[in-house]
Amino acid sequence: VQLQASGGGLVQAGGSLRLSCAASGRTFSRYAMGWFRQAPGKEREFVATINWSGSNTYYTDSVKGRFTISRDNAKNSISLQMNSLKPEDTAIYYCAARILGGTSTYTEAYPYWGQGTLVTVSS
Repeated sequence: VQLQASGGGLVQAGGSLRLSCAASGRTFSRYAMGWFRQAPGKEREFVATINWSGSNTYYTDSVKGRFTISRDNAKNSISLQMNSLKPEDTAIYYCAARILGGTSTYTEAYPYWGQGTLVTVSS
């Protein structure tokens, strides 16, 4: 499984960005997917996850109501719509996939990772 994240950039506080993650593989519809982020000097942390069908999503508390994860199995992709961005959202954002099991908030549960895309939110 190969993952390619894109869509990062520089945005002012209160603005929006939409991240995308394209996945290879014919069985994408069987993957649970997640977004994680890593700020400078900090550990990688969970942001959002979505199950294989898109019917189940879960977010870390700090992004609830501002971020929305979605997927398009026909296009082998997921997205993360980020609204009302804050400077503390600044990080490298990674998409990740797991084939066995459902959604998870643990980095260790995802064997496949994209290269990351940088999001910078200025105050």
